[in-house]
Amino acid sequence: MPLLERNVTLYALLPEDLRPELYGRINIFLDEKEFFGCAGLEITDEIRITIAGNACLLLLQRDKECFPGFTSILVYPNTYVSKEIHYHGLLVTEKESVRAGESWHRGPIVLSWADVMRGTKNSNEGHNVVLHEFAHKLDEANDSMDGLPVLRDISHYAEWAKVLSKEYESLLIRVEKGKNSVIDEYGAVSPAEFFAVATESFFEKPRQMQKKLPDLYVQLKRFYNLDPASWR
Repeated sequence: MPLLERNVTLYALLPEDLRPELYGRINIFLDEKEFFGCAGLEITDEIRITIAGNACLLLLQRDKECFPGFTSILVYPNTYVSKEIHYHGLLVTEKESVRAGESWHRGPIVLSWADVMRGTKNSNEGHNVVLHEFAHKLDEANDSMDGLPVLRDISHYAEWAKVLSKEYESLLIRVEKGKNSVIDEYGAVSPAEFFAVATESFFEKPRQMQKKLPDLYVQLKRFYNLDPASWR
């Protein structure tokens, strides 16, 4: 697909034997999900296929479900302002924050088109808002967004919990010391954000992760049933 070649840098690295499956996943995705333009943005085939092409990388060699539980994808032309509500006992406060994307639990995904393109055009910096937000959708498949998605086998949970907990704590220490490199420090916000950020790095910085965080790489390789380090 010329558009994938032009807009989805990871597609150029994808092994030939995985490409037909990606095409099929994209077709199902586009059939099941509905796109809405916000702030005057007109939804085009370029927007739909670029987002689908990135999101469906997470589904390769997995079961046939295509991010169940939601259908709507809202796309803004640029970063957008979202309200955050915080509860402190009986006190309720609102704060506005500028965002590139977000995933509502059992609700839509919201994306900034400018940030989608910024991430998809550079496949080695570890920032891809589509991979990040759709990783949250995989995470919530167990009914909560907590960094623990549904794994392939019940026997995998103990090792996943051990490794992911250890790596999350290690990230907190690296961020505090200012010595973090492979995974974006935003992953220190919560285990859910750690999983989403780790997914970005797994696909975009796989060799660095494999070298510096080998245990984490092994867990994500088993979860996604993919080996992006071998694609380079």
